[in-house]
Amino acid sequence: MSHELFVAAAYGISALGILALVAWNLIDQRARRTELADLEARGVRRRSDRAGTDKR
Repeated sequence: MSHELFVAAAYGISALGILALVAWNLIDQRARRTELADLEARGVRRRSDRAGTDKR
């Protein structure tokens, strides 16, 4: 009986940990998209957008 309880607890804790990581990633993704939208609205561009202007 105690073995099954241990296994169930291990699975439960693992599932909670995985769900927490997924939630954290989704929240962070939303924050990064908001930051990028704000930067683009202010006119800040990525360096890769300047592919045609090589300053060497």
